[in-house]
Amino acid sequence: MASLGDLRRLALVLVALCLGALQSRGASASVTPGAALPAKEAAAGWIRLFDGESLFGWTPRGAAQWKVEDGALTPVPGTGPGYLCTTSEFADFELRADFWTDAVVNSGVFLRCPTSGAITPVTSYEVNIYDAHEKWPTGSINEVGRRRGKMKTVGRWNRYEIRAEGDRFVIRLNGRKVLDARDGKHARGVIALQTLTGQGVVKFRDIRLRPLGGRPLFNGKDLTGWRVVPGHPSVYSVTHEGWLNVKNGNGDLQTDSQFGDFILQLDILSNGQHLNSGVFFRAIPGEFWQGYESQIRNQWEGEDRSKPVDFGTGGIYRRQAARRVVSTDGEWFTKTLVANGRHMAVWINGFQVSDWTDERPENSNPRQGYRGAPGVISLQGHDPTTDLSFRKLRAVELPPARP
Repeated sequence: MASLGDLRRLALVLVALCLGALQSRGASASVTPGAALPAKEAAAGWIRLFDGESLFGWTPRGAAQWKVEDGALTPVPGTGPGYLCTTSEFADFELRADFWTDAVVNSGVFLRCPTSGAITPVTSYEVNIYDAHEKWPTGSINEVGRRRGKMKTVGRWNRYEIRAEGDRFVIRLNGRKVLDARDGKHARGVIALQTLTGQGVVKFRDIRLRPLGGRPLFNGKDLTGWRVVPGHPSVYSVTHEGWLNVKNGNGDLQTDSQFGDFILQLDILSNGQHLNSGVFFRAIPGEFWQGYESQIRNQWEGEDRSKPVDFGTGGIYRRQAARRVVSTDGEWFTKTLVANGRHMAVWINGFQVSDWTDERPENSNPRQGYRGAPGVISLQGHDPTTDLSFRKLRAVELPPARP
């Protein structure tokens, strides 16, 4: 019979084997292409920057072409150096990304990059991916801080966990904190993936982000901070659960605060079948339904969620239909809305459903043209069937854009 000491040693060996297997993988297995995030993660504010199946929400810059291969983003061999950039800008955030690299490639994850022009360690922040770099090995931020310790990432999947908050940057590599540095040159920008020379192989997968700094817009007790546009039948109330509810319509409930370039996140529940509502933004204070509208309507044609009815939940109403209806009536879902200048994007349960740039001439009314000026956020009561609930409403105004 084995002694207690033998059993303990066996348990330690099994734990070590499990940890070794996890370390050999370096990061989680690839996600199911096109999948939304689990409800708990979406409600916590996480969004997928890469859906695992397409370049939606990304744009190349430079000679390099990019493709999706086996659920990962990778440069097309022989196309040269370049970057793949998000179409949306972010300021303060947590970012997770898995990467695989060979010994040849020189790559990196760039933060707060300019929306046009050169992307360099001077114009942005480069979290390097190149073990052989003498000064800034993998886990360093070039020209800001060198990572601590020794780590090898070649030939395996690895995970970056990056926190950018104000002038502070914390980098974790495969669960280990390797850098804690400060630099205040850049406050916002796009995220970019790099192939410096176009040589070698690098792959990225499971890229997700959680915006930071959102402040509550609703206190869960009353409508402090909100104003009802008078003369309309919608009824706005606070339920015993602390949710903001709207019944009947039409109606318009607007924030006292105004937002221009911002990130908004909120949970929504449609308490009926195919109900119609919307979240208006950059709307004209005190004027009825005069803003950009992010649609709420969980309806699609037949069994095909890629064919939304009436633009679908997360579509930019009258401008761009959602590419997929992710949400379902009777179930809470999380909407994330990012507005940067002319560019607007929406995620539902962490899956990006719209990506639109307003190329219209400028106009003070977003119904008539491009409005970049701040405006109110409003919740729509659409018609007599309206019955929707909202909770966890929070928003953050982004720092000023670069000149």
